[in-house]
Amino acid sequence: MKHFGTRAISRFAADKSGNFAILTAVCASALMLAVGFGVNVAQSYQVKSSLQNALDAAVTSTARDLTIGAIKVEDARTVVEAFLRANSDSKFSVQDGFVLDTLDVDPLTRTVSATASANVALAFPIFTDKDPRVSIDSAALYSDRKIEVAMMLDITGSMAGDKIKDLKTAAASAVGRLLEKNLDPNNPRVRVALVPYANSVNVGKAVAEKAVFVETKKSERTQAPSSNDPKLVSAARPDNCATERKGDYRYSNEGPSASMVNRDLLLGAYAEKYRTPTCSQKSVMVPLTADAARLTDTIGGFVAEGGTAGHIGIQWSWYMLSRQWADVVGAAAAPAAKDPKKVGKYAILMTDGEFNLGYADAANVDQVYGTAAKLRSMPHAKALCEAMRKDGIEVFTIGFDLREDDAKDVMRSCATPDTSSFKHYYEAATGEQLKAAFDTIVSNIEGLALTR
Repeated sequence: MKHFGTRAISRFAADKSGNFAILTAVCASALMLAVGFGVNVAQSYQVKSSLQNALDAAVTSTARDLTIGAIKVEDARTVVEAFLRANSDSKFSVQDGFVLDTLDVDPLTRTVSATASANVALAFPIFTDKDPRVSIDSAALYSDRKIEVAMMLDITGSMAGDKIKDLKTAAASAVGRLLEKNLDPNNPRVRVALVPYANSVNVGKAVAEKAVFVETKKSERTQAPSSNDPKLVSAARPDNCATERKGDYRYSNEGPSASMVNRDLLLGAYAEKYRTPTCSQKSVMVPLTADAARLTDTIGGFVAEGGTAGHIGIQWSWYMLSRQWADVVGAAAAPAAKDPKKVGKYAILMTDGEFNLGYADAANVDQVYGTAAKLRSMPHAKALCEAMRKDGIEVFTIGFDLREDDAKDVMRSCATPDTSSFKHYYEAATGEQLKAAFDTIVSNIEGLALTR
């Protein structure tokens, strides 16, 4: 009996006929667990990724809407929730979809921050009978800063033909994009000024009468008097053209009560000699406005003629962004007081050639145009740009079909230094590239309004 039991046990131990089935079952179970776990991980990742994308888009969109005034702070939660509902990933999340857990709009830091979550409907709920929950957060900056933009546009003779058409298209598009952010016509967030220039700048009758001193003799070719000077007797005004400011206020944005801007005596002589207008009668400067029709109509009426006194255009672009000129341009066009937290001030300076025309230091009409004038105009332009930047104005420049290294140097020097995020100096060889440059600058201005 004892030997029988021993032999039975030995035979049982030696019998291996069922091992393969057992091992197969064990391996199959492990494989199914691994596959199920992998599917669960993929589902969780998909839901979390979709949730993150939806919340990022919702928060960014809400911040932008707050910035342009499309919504009020109290409406922010409703907007974000609606965005999340519309973008819920119903494929892998449970029925209630994406849920906004918290939303905070901080007026001090101008930040919109939010957290959201979603339950994952697992295909293989192996270790739990509850749907796991994923949570994420997101934040974006918004801004209530107002925006003022002065656009200096080249309407000189070299812009004739297709180039002036290209400029009209690009500038009108930029104006449209900038002003489309204004939802309240009584309280526009964005205003734009136009400063077309050639031989000089046509500042318009209202500004000329208050701020431009007409020189009538050689002894007056110096610093202009104050507009408040009781001894000032206005000369007959032949036009509304303005040239350089002279004397102590040459590189200053002080208003005309400090010193008026000159209409140089040599302007008329130069125009007569070269049979060119003193300034364009159709292309008149427009102070800051949110009137899109007025701006685009002015752009549409541009006529290309005359030389390139670009430093005079820069000078007036600065004035149009300076609070000191509020009394000159009137309440509706008055620039805001300088406060980087409340207003962003930007200048877009565009040219297609060298600045080769200047009056202030010319001894006679023969020195107004050409090499001698270029040697005066270009450093004058650089000095004005430097003063603008020091005054807190962000300067963008565009060289359109520029071929001269000197011209490129002026535009490059005038521009605010580039950062890792924002470019300030552009070159464009074609109309399409010119429009792209303006479009990019508008986008940069939008970005700067959000980040500063």
